[in-house]
Amino acid sequence: MNEGYLLTAIIAMTAVTWLPRMLPLMLVRRRIENVFIRSFLYYVPYAVLAAMTIPAIFFATSSIWSALAGLVVALVLGWYRRSLLTVALG
Repeated sequence: MNEGYLLTAIIAMTAVTWLPRMLPLMLVRRRIENVFIRSFLYYVPYAVLAAMTIPAIFFATSSIWSALAGLVVALVLGWYRRSLLTVALG
């Protein structure tokens, strides 16, 4: 792999990861008043966490049934507001 390609790849990866994170911070200087946008931004971390966690649960074991049992146990423990450590151990 030549050095020009590597440098170009690093710059491209920097652009696609840095720009979406920094542009909103640089462009939006005032408080966001729109209720829809505020509620959307409020739920984004939960949606991203669920999108990363749910597939990982199903591919963590070789059996779909044990993965489903673990998901159900975690949901029940979370519903009863147990600690994160308890839910993860469950």
